[in-house]
Amino acid sequence: MLAGFALATAIGTGLLLLPVATHGPESATPIQAFFTAVSAISVTGHIIVPTPDFWSPFGQVVILLLIQLGGLGVMTFASIVGFVVVRRMSLRSRLTTATESKALGLDDLQRVVRGVLRTALVIEGAVALVLTLWFGLVYEYPWGKAIWYGVFHGVSSFNNAGFALFDDSLEGFASDPVVCLTIALSIILGGLGFPVLLQLRKHLRSPRLWSMNTRIVVFATPVLLILGSVYITAIEWNNPDTLGRLDPAARILAGFFQSVQTRTAGFDSVPIGSMHETTWLGMDVLMLIGGGPAGTAGGIKVTTFAVLLFILLAEVRGDGVVNVFGKRLSRAVHRQAIAVALVSLAVIITATGAIMLMTEHRLGETLFEVISAFSTVGLSTGITAGLPVGAQLVLAALMFVGRLGPITFATALALRERSVLYQYPKERPIIG
Repeated sequence: MLAGFALATAIGTGLLLLPVATHGPESATPIQAFFTAVSAISVTGHIIVPTPDFWSPFGQVVILLLIQLGGLGVMTFASIVGFVVVRRMSLRSRLTTATESKALGLDDLQRVVRGVLRTALVIEGAVALVLTLWFGLVYEYPWGKAIWYGVFHGVSSFNNAGFALFDDSLEGFASDPVVCLTIALSIILGGLGFPVLLQLRKHLRSPRLWSMNTRIVVFATPVLLILGSVYITAIEWNNPDTLGRLDPAARILAGFFQSVQTRTAGFDSVPIGSMHETTWLGMDVLMLIGGGPAGTAGGIKVTTFAVLLFILLAEVRGDGVVNVFGKRLSRAVHRQAIAVALVSLAVIITATGAIMLMTEHRLGETLFEVISAFSTVGLSTGITAGLPVGAQLVLAALMFVGRLGPITFATALALRERSVLYQYPKERPIIG
């Protein structure tokens, strides 16, 4: 997986370096091409050059393909090609794809991969159709432009990428419920994760058949969306630079839309850089939590956050085990959740400190950019484009690690598995 994403990034960088990829006579610089390729393949949406003005139609197509490849997953995409071309895969490819797509086993891998492709294309197609018709009929775009804009934003939204073909992202549509709600729904569906989408499609009316993963994601997603919407709307309600300039109905719509973006999409309908720092702090938490596992969302994932919360509640109550929805939680899951959270916090703190040493930006805006990059969100306070190259490379590394997952990245670097055949005696240090 590490090699696959690295290779895709290298190819994307090479294509974006071509003169035909940009408007005007000059090619992109290596950092511009590399940063954009990483942002696209990691479905983040962080940009250091304006997408519609800097990149030509060829460059925009390259970005779109990288987004689709990153959203589906490099190994999942390779599996699709393998099925189409040779109708079989090597055992190693099957194992790697099963890890990436969180398939339950090798026997159901082909069904899962086909389901992932079918689900992505259906949702992206539906969103593209709605947006195309709306851009063409209501905004009177030429139909060629309407189709391209519909397809691009359909793919970008479902894959939680946040790349837009408008200079101000979606701020021009802050009061348009069709554009905002269509894109928001696409982001939410992509953020649920493919395992949840496939299980809901099969057992939508039979919740008793849902797995613990599906139940946690389905329960936590609306809770986080509602809490985020209330938090952002309440704080920004009278801010004349954000929600305060809109009518009441549009304020509620914009507050909800920005809450959806913390599901790890990077669109904005109001300027993020003009928000209160208190709003940034709440969005930092929501971005870090992210969306569902094995999908297009980033962050530590809602399942990881929920597991940590259930462990905390069980410890406070003095329970010997952690029970979730009538099932006992495996202790291996305890360790994995704690490891993901601690490694993620360590990466975020280290990167924040490094960028603050390179720049004179405040903690609030620097932390926001770092969490947004690591959680593959793409929202920005507006400082990314002006950062020195070293800081931009730190953000690029964060996007890459965030897309793979910190534990997957660390495991890939270790290149080995340990099997310990002995155990030490137990002893308990004093905690707390």
